[in-house]
Amino acid sequence: MTTEARDGTETADPTPEGTTAGGFWTGRSGLVVAGILAAIGVYLVAGIITMDVPDGAKSPGPTFFPILIATAVFVLAGLLAIQTLRNPDPMPAGPAEHRFYTDWKSLGLVFFSFLAFALLLVPVGWLLSAALLFWGVARALGSKRPLFDIGLALVFSSCIQLAFGAGLGLNLPGGILEGIYG
Repeated sequence: MTTEARDGTETADPTPEGTTAGGFWTGRSGLVVAGILAAIGVYLVAGIITMDVPDGAKSPGPTFFPILIATAVFVLAGLLAIQTLRNPDPMPAGPAEHRFYTDWKSLGLVFFSFLAFALLLVPVGWLLSAALLFWGVARALGSKRPLFDIGLALVFSSCIQLAFGAGLGLNLPGGILEGIYG
């Protein structure tokens, strides 16, 4: 294929039809994230396979949720890979511009919410520490409704407490609420 230059002469097109100037990998850096997700999935599967399951474990058993999570990780990795292969990021027309920045406020809020969760889990209990974690992440992601977020976080952590307690027979730390619901 040829292209017409400004002076009217025809020149050979440097990129064959159907390809991009940078080659196959140009605009497909999202495949790195898909690969990392797949590696995390492999790690989870290795952990599931090597997990010591007691003989008297009831169905669905302690491997049920890890299997669900590993499956979700593999599905997400596959979908991300397909999306990245089908729709690569466009090449900038001019000089490369940096489009990345770090939202330190949100990152710090998520970090300190997780740190508070880890430190408060045993003394305060799952219900309140998980609600604090969920609330902090919601705020970090930009939610502007603190009372709604607190209520939703308490409901969500309560549902997880019920799922682990009633559904799997596992006890999450009760903390200061041990005698009330534990």
